[in-house]
Amino acid sequence: MSNIVTPLSSAASNLDASVDVAALGEVLLGRWAEVRLAARELAGKPELHKVEGMTHTEHRKLVFEQMGILVQQNGVHRAFPTRLGGSDDHGGNVAGFEELVIADPSLQIKGGVQWGLFGSAVLHLGNEEHQNKWLPGIMNLQIPGCFAMTEIGHGSDVASIATTATYDEASEEFVINTPFRAAWKEYIGNAAVDGLAAVVFAQLITKGVNHGVHALYVELRDPASKEFLPGVQGRDDNIKGGLNGIDNGQLAFNHVRVPRTNLLNRYGDVAVDGTYSSPISSPGRRFFTMLGTLVQGRVSLNGAAVAASKVALKIAIQYATERRQFNAASDTEEVVLLDYQRHQRRLLPLLATTYAAAFAHEELLVKFDDVFSGAHDTDDDRQDLETLAAAFKSLTTWHALDTLQECREACGGAGFMVENRFTSLRADLDVYATFEGDNTVLLQLVAKRLLADYSKDFRNLDFGVLARFVAGHAADLTLNKTGLRQVGQFVADSGSAQKSARALKDEDTQRQLLADRVQSMVADIAGALKEAAKLPKAKGAAVFNENQNALIEAARAHAELLQWEAFTTALGRVDDAGTKRVLTRLRDLFGLGLIEKHLDWYLMNGRISMQRARTLAPYINRILAKLRPHALDLVDAFGYGPEHLRATIATGIERERQDEAHDYFRTLRASSDAPMDEKVLIQRAKASAKK
Repeated sequence: MSNIVTPLSSAASNLDASVDVAALGEVLLGRWAEVRLAARELAGKPELHKVEGMTHTEHRKLVFEQMGILVQQNGVHRAFPTRLGGSDDHGGNVAGFEELVIADPSLQIKGGVQWGLFGSAVLHLGNEEHQNKWLPGIMNLQIPGCFAMTEIGHGSDVASIATTATYDEASEEFVINTPFRAAWKEYIGNAAVDGLAAVVFAQLITKGVNHGVHALYVELRDPASKEFLPGVQGRDDNIKGGLNGIDNGQLAFNHVRVPRTNLLNRYGDVAVDGTYSSPISSPGRRFFTMLGTLVQGRVSLNGAAVAASKVALKIAIQYATERRQFNAASDTEEVVLLDYQRHQRRLLPLLATTYAAAFAHEELLVKFDDVFSGAHDTDDDRQDLETLAAAFKSLTTWHALDTLQECREACGGAGFMVENRFTSLRADLDVYATFEGDNTVLLQLVAKRLLADYSKDFRNLDFGVLARFVAGHAADLTLNKTGLRQVGQFVADSGSAQKSARALKDEDTQRQLLADRVQSMVADIAGALKEAAKLPKAKGAAVFNENQNALIEAARAHAELLQWEAFTTALGRVDDAGTKRVLTRLRDLFGLGLIEKHLDWYLMNGRISMQRARTLAPYINRILAKLRPHALDLVDAFGYGPEHLRATIATGIERERQDEAHDYFRTLRASSDAPMDEKVLIQRAKASAKK
C-alpha cells in the first residue's frame, strides 16, 4: 500500500478546532431523528432505487411496485388518523417522505401525490365520513389517485381555473365540466395510467352563484378494466425532462356527474336544496384557507431539495479530496482539487448554504407540525407557515439545482456520467422550481405578506409616532446616502483591514447588514406603492408591475435572512466547542457570502465602507482555508452511506487510482528505466553550450 495521504490547505498544520461528526449529525437530524433514520434505512434498500436506462413505461411500472413496498413497510401512514392506522404525526410524516428522494425522486414525488396531496386533500378538506370511506383504500394503495388542480391555461393562478362543478338540485349531483381546451387539468401525477380517482378542483356553482374553487372526489377509471369512466377524458404526457417514473397526464370532464356528498365540505357545503354555507364568510379567506391545508407539498419539496444538495456535496467533496490535478506546487506531486482556492470557492459556499437551508427547514417542519397537530393553529400561525413554506421552498429548490450543476462541473467528465448521480438528480429535481407553486410567484406572495406586515405596523399609529418614524427614516437616509455611515465605519476600523475583518465576522454586524437590507427594500417598495390602491385599477396594476422585480428581490432577501437566523439559532444546540467554532465559520461564510453577493446594493446604499468592502473577499478566502480541513467531516455529518450515495466516484476508487499512479511514478523515478524529460535535455544542452 502507498503511504500517500490527502494533503490539506496550509491551515491544516495548525488546526484550532475539530468536528464531532456524530454529535453534529444528531443536530442535523433534528426533532424527528428516529423517523429520518428509519426512512433512510428504507431508502437504502436496493429494491427502492432508481434503475438508470429504463424506458419511461418500465420506470413507471417499477415505481408503482415500489409504492407497494412503502405500504408494506408502514412508511407512508404517519400523517393519517390513528383510528385508520396512522399516527397523527404530521412533522414526522414529511421528515420521512423527503428522505425518499435519495432512493428515487420519482418515488418520492409519486408517493407525495398519492398520500401527500390526494390523501391529504381527503383528510384535510373532507369530513369524517369522507375519511372513513376513502382513506383506507388511499393508504393501502387500493385507490391510486390524482390531485387535479393545475390547468393548462392557469398554472399558478388557481383562483382563475375554469373547470366548473354545477349543482343540479333535481338529481342532487354536481355536474363537473371542462368548458374549453385550456381548462384541461395538466401535469397531473397518476393521471396517465394508475389513477382510479381524483380530487378535482373546480369553480363551485349553485343557484346561479359562483362560490369559488372547491374540491370534489371524482372516480376516473373502472377498477377492473382501468378504462376511463363515461365523460372522463385523458392524455398521457409521456416522456418528460425528469421524474419519468411518474405517469403525468391530462384530464378533462364532459358533464361528469358525482353525488352531492362527494364535495369535500370542511370549508364549504351545499345542502340538498342547493343552499351554500361555509364557516368562513370571506370568499378570499376561504380560498386561501383551503389551499393552506395542502401546504405540506411545499414543505416536503423544501426538505427533499436539502437532502439532494447534501448527497451532491458529499459526492463532490469526497471526490475533490482525492482527485489530483496539475503539479504547480511540486515537481512530482499533483495537487488535490480541494486545495485549490477556486475549488473551495465553488463548493464550500454551497455547503454553507445547505447547512443554512437544513436548519431553516427544521424550523419550518416544526412550524408545520405545530399547525397541523393543532398545538399552534391560529390564522396568524397558518399565514406564517404559508409564508415560510413559500420562501424556503423557492430558495432551497433553486439552490439544489445550482448545487447539482456546480458539483457536476466540479467533478469534470466523471460528474457527467449517470453512474455518479448528478445529471439524473438534476433532471429529476428541475421541475421542483415550478411545481407546488412557481418559485417566482411564491416569492411574490412572500413579498405581499411583508408589505402587509409593514403597513399593519403603521396603520393605527398616531401622528406623533408616525412623524417620529418619518424623521428617523429621513435621518437614516441622510446617514447612508451622504456616506456618513461609511465614514463612521472607516474611523472605527482606522483604515485597518484586520479591524474591518473583525467587524465583518461579528454576529451582530452580519445580522444588522442582512436585516437592514430587507427593511430598507420593503420600506422603499411600500413608499412606491402607497398610492397605487387609490389609482384606477389599470394604473395601480402598472405601478405594481414597475416594482415587481424589487418585490421579489425583497422576498428573497427576507428568506436569506431567515436562513441565516436559523443557522445562528442552531449554533446554540451545539455543545462541543470545536464543532461550534467550525460551524460558526461556516455560518460566517454563508452570511458574508450573501453580503458579497449583494455588495453593489450595500455600496450604492451607503451601508458598507470601501475599506470593509475591500476586506470582504480576502476574509472570505481566509474562512475557506480554515474550513478546508473540515470539509469531509461536515459532509460526513449528513449521515448518508454508500447505499444512499450510489456514486462510483464516492467509493474511494479515485484514491485507489491516484495511489496506483503515485506508486508507479515513484518506482519509475527510482529505477534506471525512467525516460529523461526533454526539458532536462534542453537545459543540459544550454549548459554545455556555455562552456
